[in-house]
Amino acid sequence: MSYAIQIEGLKKSYGDHIVLKGLNFHVEKGEIFALLGVNGAGKTTALEIIENLRRCEEGRIVVNGRVGIQLQSASLPDHIRPMEAVRLFAKWNRVEADPSMLAALGINELAKKQYIELSTGQKRRLHLALALLSDPDIVFLDEPTAGLDVEGRLSLHEQIRKLKAEGKTIVLASHDMAEVENLCDRIAILNDGAIVFIGTVEELTAKVGRRYKLRIETDQGEECYEADNIGDTMLALLENYKQKGVEVLDIKIDRGTLEQHFIDIARGNGE
Repeated sequence: MSYAIQIEGLKKSYGDHIVLKGLNFHVEKGEIFALLGVNGAGKTTALEIIENLRRCEEGRIVVNGRVGIQLQSASLPDHIRPMEAVRLFAKWNRVEADPSMLAALGINELAKKQYIELSTGQKRRLHLALALLSDPDIVFLDEPTAGLDVEGRLSLHEQIRKLKAEGKTIVLASHDMAEVENLCDRIAILNDGAIVFIGTVEELTAKVGRRYKLRIETDQGEECYEADNIGDTMLALLENYKQKGVEVLDIKIDRGTLEQHFIDIARGNGE
């Protein structure tokens, strides 16, 4: 198997606080891999070490290829224009910007705007363009669609799939389980500095269940339920309300979030 990234025995501490407790995992070339975890799990520290932005005490890190990093936020000057930022980063990296890549991300359309005037989605596209300037083999994306509307999310997801189709390896950080399900080949979940699950989304779902949340509003108030089998549960609830003569006004269904899956794994409920 050809690996883009190999991690062995990765450890990191801040004083007496152990953040990473010996991580071992790999990322295959050409896959979309998500490193996930709730706040404090060690996800950000692990990514920063792999990206060579932070040092570790112990461990072996092998990165096979050029790296591009799209941070969740960027310290660009408020009044810089997108193409000025592109030319600056291109000069810094001693490369020529790929016109087709800029066109695909819609950067040319932003030529007259200043950075402070860009929407969240436009900033995300610019950050991704800057990360791709050097034609990296491995792209790190930190919460790439945070704060985007539905159209912006779909557009960025399309760009990420195009990168995969071009053979690039994507390492993704996200709290959005729907995004992870749509994009990722494999995921790793961290808890308290250790990997507690690694595999496909399907394997995670099989391990802990879907865990839908239902909110049903009736003429008597709102009630909440949890279920693994959404169809059978809904039929049973609606039949129960009908028999009691309760009028159903609204139904909301939330898919299980990453945090819910993570908590189940961390507590050992999926063992």
